[in-house]
Amino acid sequence: MKKVIAIGILGIAVIIGIYYAFIYFVPYSEGVRSGELIKVSHKGVVVKTWEGEISQGISGAQIFTFSVLDKDKEVIRKLQEYQGNYVKLHYTERFATFFWLGDTKYFVTKVEKEQSPHLRN
Repeated sequence: MKKVIAIGILGIAVIIGIYYAFIYFVPYSEGVRSGELIKVSHKGVVVKTWEGEISQGISGAQIFTFSVLDKDKEVIRKLQEYQGNYVKLHYTERFATFFWLGDTKYFVTKVEKEQSPHLRN
């Protein structure tokens, strides 16, 4: 009986591990979005995550929300530096997320400062 319970618990642990690995390592899509960086914050009560927003429209009607993993220190630093500027974000979209990774399914992997298309000569 103990052997059956142990095999059952091990089976559940393996299934959870495979699910986590699939969500974390298998991207749904990858892409680039541009807009004015309007928010970067480190938020949460129990688990703090990095979250941000860019405005993709003139009126601010099109907001793209994203998360940044804690391990991407350079991306976080650049986002804080480029606050209020026009940026290009390279991101990976996942099938789902876990609360300790971020609030969104979009995870920024690279950020570049761009010239705003509204201010070009």
